[in-house]
Amino acid sequence: MDVGQIVYVISRLVLGALASFFAIMLWSKTRDVAWMFMVIGTIAAYIETVYSILNLFGITGENSFLIGSVPVASIVLPCLRTIFFIAAFIVMVYRKYRR
Repeated sequence: MDVGQIVYVISRLVLGALASFFAIMLWSKTRDVAWMFMVIGTIAAYIETVYSILNLFGITGENSFLIGSVPVASIVLPCLRTIFFIAAFIVMVYRKYRR
């Protein structure tokens, strides 16, 4: 592993941890459904980051659940974050136009 990969891994972990920390702090202060979906999406993004880094190091066992030749976690984790963000935006749009 060269210096560029180390910087890449550390920056993703540190920035993801900061985003997740502040998202959890926001979650404890608000009970708004849209913001809760945004917080869960941010945490899901950090979970995806940790999983991809563990996969980079060869720690995860990818042979357990496969769809074809692709691990299920590699399909579900990136989509999970986007699903929560979509749900948050739908709630915000619904509130805006229900009048």
